[in-house]
Amino acid sequence: MTISFDDFLKVDVRVGTVTRAEPFPEVRKPAIKLWVDFGDAIGEKKTSAQITKYFEPEKLIGRQVAAVVNFPPKQIGKFMSEILVLGFPDAEGAVVLLSVDHPVPNGGRLF
Repeated sequence: MTISFDDFLKVDVRVGTVTRAEPFPEVRKPAIKLWVDFGDAIGEKKTSAQITKYFEPEKLIGRQVAAVVNFPPKQIGKFMSEILVLGFPDAEGAVVLLSVDHPVPNGGRLF
């Protein structure tokens, strides 16, 4: 399927820094709760991510991640997810986070 550039612009992908991370044992599949700072214009947003194969909560603090910031909030158990952190599946389907090679300002938009 081909999309237009205007379609691409509708998906608001930003970079942010993980400020807080904690286990999320109440969900069916192992996950980690993340709080991500996207800078002054967007602020801090939270999400849940099934990234437990490669990541431990305490080692995620300070890491920059890419996320879609303009999806509507989604209830996951008793937790309200506000963003979708992006990643790719490894050979077994486990999530590997998409990140930047060099530090960039929080809130920067993908282009």
